[in-house]
Amino acid sequence: MSERDFTALGGDQIWQGRIIGVREERFRYPDGEEVSREIVTHPGAVGVVAHDEGHVYLIRQPREAVGEPDLLEIPAGRLDKPGEDALPAAQRELAEEIGLAASEWEHLRTFYPSVGCNRETVHVYRATGLSERHADSGEHERIEIVAWPLADLDGAIDATKDAKTIIGLMLLRERLRA
Repeated sequence: MSERDFTALGGDQIWQGRIIGVREERFRYPDGEEVSREIVTHPGAVGVVAHDEGHVYLIRQPREAVGEPDLLEIPAGRLDKPGEDALPAAQRELAEEIGLAASEWEHLRTFYPSVGCNRETVHVYRATGLSERHADSGEHERIEIVAWPLADLDGAIDATKDAKTIIGLMLLRERLRA
């Protein structure tokens, strides 16, 4: 056991909302020190880097939490419940947000967006072989679809501040250069 290993001792639910919750968890290290951490719980999310030969399909939407009225992002959404398979969720979000389906799917990366306080896991997929497929999320979303030129991925990366979008577009750029 290394000095960085720890044992989870349990914790308490502090607050639970419709999507996220907050828990206070306790941990013990091999030297006997115990620490307490406030941890945001979240069911997880997916993001989709959808493209054809000429464009990558992005969206602009308001993100009130960070004061952005038109943040550029890849199509994305949360898993409906903890443990939901990520690929069907990605397929659902692509149809709901930009009205597309894809015949080919590649898992690009799974990452933690904020490891200091958040249990959320984000799964990013590449979607190709695009065709029309509309689905209704049942939510009122203010989304503008943006067909960004594939030849200008650097411009799309520069135009966003969203981590999942930056990661997804950089991974796509890497794939296309190979």
